[in-house]
Amino acid sequence: MARSRERFLAGEPAGPGVRSEILSSWSRCQSLGLLPSLGTTYQGEPDLNTELVHAAQPVLDELATAIAGTWSTVILTDGEGLVLRCLAGQPQMTRYLDDAGGGAPGFSFHESLAGTTSIGLALVERRASRVYGHEHFADAWIVQGCVAVPVHDPLSGRIVGIVDLATERSEFTPTLETTARKAVRAIERRLLKQKTDRERALLRAYMQIARQAEAPDFMEGRRYALGTPPEDILTGSDRLLLEEKAAGLIASGRRAAIEVPVSGGRVATLLARPVVDACEGVAVEVIVPAGRALFAMDGTPASKPPVPRTDTVGTLGTVELPGARHGPPPDVPPPTAVPAPTAVTAPTAVTAADESQPQCHRWVLAVGEPGIGRLALTARHRLELLRESSRRIGTTLDVVRTAGELAEVMVENFADAVTVDLYPPVLQGDEPSASDGLLMQRAAVSGADGLPFPGVDEQIGFDPTSPQAQCLASGSPAIEADLKAARCWATHDPIRTAEILDRGVHSLITVPLSARGVALGVASLYRSRRSAPFEDDDVCLAAELVACASLCIDNARRYTREHATALALQRSLLPRDLPEQNALEVAYRYLPAHIAVSGDWFDVIPLSGARVALVVGDVVGHGVHAAATMGRLRTAVQNFSSFELTPDELLTHLDDLVARMAEEESGTDTFIGATCLYGVYDPTTRRCSLARAGHLPPALISRDGTVTFPEVPAAPPLGLGGFPFETVEIELPDASQLVLYTDGLVEDRERCIETGLEELRQTLGHPGRSPEETCQAALAALPSSRPNEDDVTLLVVRPRSLDPSDMACWDDLPLDPAIVSEIRGAVLRQLACWDLEEIGFTTELILSELLTNAIRHATGPVQVRLLRDRTLICEVTDTSSTSPHLRQATTTDEGGRGLFLVAQLAQRWGTRHTPRGKVIWAEQPIPRG
Repeated sequence: MARSRERFLAGEPAGPGVRSEILSSWSRCQSLGLLPSLGTTYQGEPDLNTELVHAAQPVLDELATAIAGTWSTVILTDGEGLVLRCLAGQPQMTRYLDDAGGGAPGFSFHESLAGTTSIGLALVERRASRVYGHEHFADAWIVQGCVAVPVHDPLSGRIVGIVDLATERSEFTPTLETTARKAVRAIERRLLKQKTDRERALLRAYMQIARQAEAPDFMEGRRYALGTPPEDILTGSDRLLLEEKAAGLIASGRRAAIEVPVSGGRVATLLARPVVDACEGVAVEVIVPAGRALFAMDGTPASKPPVPRTDTVGTLGTVELPGARHGPPPDVPPPTAVPAPTAVTAPTAVTAADESQPQCHRWVLAVGEPGIGRLALTARHRLELLRESSRRIGTTLDVVRTAGELAEVMVENFADAVTVDLYPPVLQGDEPSASDGLLMQRAAVSGADGLPFPGVDEQIGFDPTSPQAQCLASGSPAIEADLKAARCWATHDPIRTAEILDRGVHSLITVPLSARGVALGVASLYRSRRSAPFEDDDVCLAAELVACASLCIDNARRYTREHATALALQRSLLPRDLPEQNALEVAYRYLPAHIAVSGDWFDVIPLSGARVALVVGDVVGHGVHAAATMGRLRTAVQNFSSFELTPDELLTHLDDLVARMAEEESGTDTFIGATCLYGVYDPTTRRCSLARAGHLPPALISRDGTVTFPEVPAAPPLGLGGFPFETVEIELPDASQLVLYTDGLVEDRERCIETGLEELRQTLGHPGRSPEETCQAALAALPSSRPNEDDVTLLVVRPRSLDPSDMACWDDLPLDPAIVSEIRGAVLRQLACWDLEEIGFTTELILSELLTNAIRHATGPVQVRLLRDRTLICEVTDTSSTSPHLRQATTTDEGGRGLFLVAQLAQRWGTRHTPRGKVIWAEQPIPRG
């Protein structure tokens, strides 16, 4: 992220690892001319005598206790991002905020002033927002991990403040957002309580003052026709608009009058007043002119419009009442005026003698209670819960993680404790069967701190009379508002059941998890003594949330099945056990990708002359197709290596194969491409020949721990065709290690290849390790917080040289048949030194045939070499490029039987070409002991 931020500030594309909301915020900051080194954002002393501050005070005190002693801060801002309160868990955090210029009241975190921060992003996105580390635009905050949650007005729904929790990046956890959300809900409940208490007090004050002043009732004695107006008075859209405004007046619970434009150029007046017989009730009347022109009752045109008088002020906070010269009762917090959407005025009363007023229609539109605000708040919270669940549930294709996300969302916003139990086959990607019965496995539990619920991965056996069993049988959710009275529970454990009930759990909703006709499990939602019991409306909400989560779990189940199939295919195509050989000490690791298996492979292939081939490759793409392509390429490399090709020649043949495979897939959406690194190590010379096609270079660890990346010429990936490959030779010193790997080890969304290679250099740079220890260290250095998005393949080898005492060589032999007997004698003497007289006769026959063929058909000097490894290897080298071929000799043929004898006597034989000729070799097993 730091590199992405630097690239963005330099005017370059930030890269795919940046979240879209962060990138949009950076762009807005850059368009405003902001720089990472921001100046002061101080805007002056804020007003701390507000409803928000009063409501948040006790909540902030609890948060201050919770963060005491930690490197955390809690900041409360208003709806414009202006800091109202700032609490720190450590005094050093206060000094850090002061130095950064943004912690004291009066500083602004608005995006236009402070750049990209969690507070500014929450105001723009209008939802909870996280900003972590270098996602901040300003340099002052890059050591912080922050989460900000908006505080909404309980009645209007607009954002009136922000609660922000921040801590050092090393201590940032997802539970911060849960803590912030719970604090915001507590503040919103206190805001609603303040408004309800104040409005009731104002209503009581108005009624008392009205009786004392004996003021006439509002609009009393006026000459208006009461009742429902004719159909042509208002259109359908007019009615909807007036009903919406009336609902807002009832929710406010106050006496008011507003003017609403309606069709025909007219203005309707809505009058809200307390009902005399019920102080908490509010009646809303509507007055609508009969036509475009206003006429009096006798038909005389109006000479002038009515002069309004102000009876109420359009605020949610204060109401100016006739004769009221004092504030609300002492037990009501001091109100703060909040501008209303429209002006609130009432028309002048019209007496019977006033004939200049127009004819109007008047009727009662709605009657309700001010407590409707609580219902509106509940409805908005439920809508937010549905939106939050769609955003947070199903972020991965992991069954257990999806179940955990469901439990976390429900506990944060709906229930006190949640358990999710799934049939065991679902966790493996399969469909449950009838034999599973009521036996399940706990996939997630949340909010059960202090409650003796079975933990994750425990087996759960439901009683047939339990609510869980009943909802599974019916396929519908069930509610138990009083668990003690219901006398039923989840499991067969009566002791645990009694303990849970004694700790205050009183209400339960069970919802079956099913998708596409397949039953997956059951979700159980509990409430304890700190919450009200579940109601019938809660069942519908729980069913909606669980239904969405069920689809996500089923998708994850299907993916798990496909992933397991692809992984099984890939593992069957990879080497299960490495072949036995003495040239190299080998260690390897393979980690499949978390998202989907890829096409990484590796191989160790024994060759002739005690040599060993090393292969690491990577097929583009994921899934079964990539695994199958990998299997074809691995088989091809093994076959090509049997022809004793040099690395560049082998890659050329492999490149042609990939091109042909791409032609076979032409017309489909599948792209075939691959990278490969191929090397051959010769223990007699301690040299390794390497060539690569689009692959990363190997790493060489010297005896003292110095890590280098040998210069192996880079070539394009396989399948492009027409590009040459080049082989280079490097020497592998004693006690050194050669590391071959795929890009999954050094590259992901958070790291580029350059950074990954440098981190790999530091990880490998420790002398004295064995190849197995090197593998462990390399994998331990991978970021544990991020699942690997690509396969990780690692092959570490430590070279071993063939001891000079195990080699015998006769160079520059003349092309004279007489030399054959001399070499046979020398070979027998060497076998005697090695205590291999038992296979001396066979070796004589093999060597005589190979050497005779070379003398007869080759040109130039001949070389004979014996190697004692896991087998006895006889090699004859000449300068001819013509290879001998085994054939079936007839009874009349004078020749053609020599190679047949060699093939019968030797374990393996063959020919490999060199830059100056060829080598014919044969291997014999060495007798035990």
